[in-house]
Amino acid sequence: MNNLFNPLRISASGMSAERLRMEVISDNIANAETTRTSTGGPYIRKVVSFEENLKRAFDRNNRFTEKLNGVKVSAISKDPSPLRRVYDPSHPDADKDGYVTMPNVNILNEMIDLITASRAFEANVTAFNTSKQMMMKALEIGR
Repeated sequence: MNNLFNPLRISASGMSAERLRMEVISDNIANAETTRTSTGGPYIRKVVSFEENLKRAFDRNNRFTEKLNGVKVSAISKDPSPLRRVYDPSHPDADKDGYVTMPNVNILNEMIDLITASRAFEANVTAFNTSKQMMMKALEIGR
């Protein structure tokens, strides 16, 4: 019976991970022009990393096994790409040479990532619904 719900669990974990990824991307877009944060300095783009979520257990023959249990967010890290420097001597955060250090957020790349995350979320919803429909059909056949 446990294997019956694995596709649902895997799809749900994918939806959860992609939702978090969309939230981080939205945060990046919202702070694309933030030159001063609470920690000082410009906003630094965040990146979400995923990894497989393995369920480790002993099987019926007392052998150690790993079964795929979906995906999980392994880290939300800062993007190491360089910050942008823009010449704007009238900006309050400009240095003595008139340059402002801007976030390393590229709106075009963020929009592409957002579309990709949205499509991955939709694919997981489709897989979830398909698995659910197959279970319902199996129950109908069993009647």
